[in-house]
Amino acid sequence: MIANRPDWCISRQRNWGVPIPFFLDKASGELHPRTVELMEEVARRVEQEGIDAWFKLDPSELLGDEAGDYDKVTDTLDVWFDSGTTHWHVLRGSHASVFQGPVFQGPGSQGPGSQGPGHDQGPVADLYLEGSDQHRGWFHSSLLTGCAIDGHPPYKALLTHGFTVDEKGRKMSKSLGNVVAPQQVMDKLGADILRLWVASTDYSGEMAVSDEILKRTADVYRRIRNTSRFLLGNLTGFEPTRDAVAFDDMLALDRWAVDRAAELQQRIQQAYSDYRFRDVYQQVHDFCARDMGGFYLDIIKDRQYTTQPDSLARRSCQTALYHIVEALSRWIAPILSFTAEEIYENIPGERGESVHLETYYDGLSMLPEDAPMGRQFWEQVIAVKQAVNKQLEDARNAGTIKGALDSEVTLYVDDSLNALLSRFEDELRFVLITSEATLASLAQAGDANATELEGLKVAVRMSPYEKDERSWERRPDVGANPEHPTLSARSIANLPDGPGEVRRFA
Repeated sequence: MIANRPDWCISRQRNWGVPIPFFLDKASGELHPRTVELMEEVARRVEQEGIDAWFKLDPSELLGDEAGDYDKVTDTLDVWFDSGTTHWHVLRGSHASVFQGPVFQGPGSQGPGSQGPGHDQGPVADLYLEGSDQHRGWFHSSLLTGCAIDGHPPYKALLTHGFTVDEKGRKMSKSLGNVVAPQQVMDKLGADILRLWVASTDYSGEMAVSDEILKRTADVYRRIRNTSRFLLGNLTGFEPTRDAVAFDDMLALDRWAVDRAAELQQRIQQAYSDYRFRDVYQQVHDFCARDMGGFYLDIIKDRQYTTQPDSLARRSCQTALYHIVEALSRWIAPILSFTAEEIYENIPGERGESVHLETYYDGLSMLPEDAPMGRQFWEQVIAVKQAVNKQLEDARNAGTIKGALDSEVTLYVDDSLNALLSRFEDELRFVLITSEATLASLAQAGDANATELEGLKVAVRMSPYEKDERSWERRPDVGANPEHPTLSARSIANLPDGPGEVRRFA
């Protein structure tokens, strides 16, 4: 558009608009030699009397005896010139004089765009944001006037978005009855859900919105909000300066959770920098749904609810939750402004005035690339857990078990998976959330159920043992201690006066 544009005629013959305060010599058509001085005087009159001051002006008031030799121009500026020069006032302040730059020098100067004093000194906006039609409008005229005045564009970047349409791609129209009013959305669902919908759209094209689309957005919002509630709810009694566990001392699963948040934060920062808000939306949702809700948070419930309050197993977990929610509140702050503030205010520890005055959380830490239980390790574990979950769900639907903790599972694995899962030792059942988990050779699988994961078959059976009323595990030693007939030895050890238990992995 820039390369092929025609000359820009900035004058318009209209009865309204910003005047072009020029006096032209009747004989030669040249500007009056005191044009800059005269423009300053006209500007002062407009400031005092309004825009009509120029049109009411008798030329003799400024030109005296010369008035008869000059015509007063009554043309007005093209409106794109008006909007295209807003950068001058917005970036410099509303009292900036538009006549101080070299582009407005009078006859005898080097002319528009000259390299005079102050050239290339103008401020630059971070971003100009508008619809795709502004490539031939505001973006275009701002580029031309910015380069003429300052020698460079008035913006560092442009962000162009499409227009809002309904779910069928139709333009919104009252006659069609498909208009979705923002105020009604806010009244019904809240401002944050409207903001989340904006972030979820691919703004490079038309942006579809409807009641159904907003309903799905509300579901995503609830996932993020409920994840945050769980994180905060499980920080009861946690004081960061007193109870936080050093990263090197945390349980392996908790250390992975912090690493996952740290790695995600890098991607979120980059997405924001590139104005890829949809990526932020998707990645935060995936983190809450898959990593947290679908894996980590389910596993840590046992430690949170059954181990001793000050045990390493519980404090390690709370440390991870604390770091994650500190980071999460900042990730969503530009989009879910009110929700982020609510989360931030309820995080334990010393607080600043507002999450919107914070920077990205710097308390996260990534695992070393060569960590024995690093990202690749846990990705494989997640795949195994998902495969086992499918077998547990099938067993539940078949009536074999009522819940996962009613079951005992045997995992028939190849050598690769055996090397992976045997590292959990007797803690594998905590990862799978079953009462017992045993590894066996794939060659012994017999009629065990095949899974979608290569090298894994699973057998699920109902545990024959009584349920521990504290952990809900079914263990062979429930009732072995007459003083605690409904508890297993592990639960007894975790009572306030017990020795506690040692957990290393999960």
